[in-house]
Amino acid sequence: QVQLVESGGGLVQAGGSLRLSCAASGRTFSNYAMGWFRQAPGKERDFVAAISRTGGSTGYADSVKERFTISRDNAKNTVYLQMNSLKPEDTAVYYCAASRDRYYGGTQLHGYDLWGQGTQVTVSA
Repeated sequence: QVQLVESGGGLVQAGGSLRLSCAASGRTFSNYAMGWFRQAPGKERDFVAAISRTGGSTGYADSVKERFTISRDNAKNTVYLQMNSLKPEDTAVYYCAASRDRYYGGTQLHGYDLWGQGTQVTVSA
């Protein structure tokens, strides 16, 4: 069973950048499609980005396209989310997710089996 631990969140000014990391335990990381979701206070958890098992396919929410980049390093059991040109509306808890049964996890919560504990990202105006 893979366990996920996010890091890299923090406070940043609008226009700044952050890189989130999600480290996975276990030896089968490359068998999992990965995704990032976020949840702002009082709102539902929303899709941010996804990447296939090999990294060959990626997808993004319209709100983060051209600003965020998802990537993975299977040798390091880690998936990343590079966030540039951050906006106050990007403020949320960001969650890493893993899909055990799919090559590409997709945009829906139910496509993922495992979740990290989340990391807070706060963007000030």
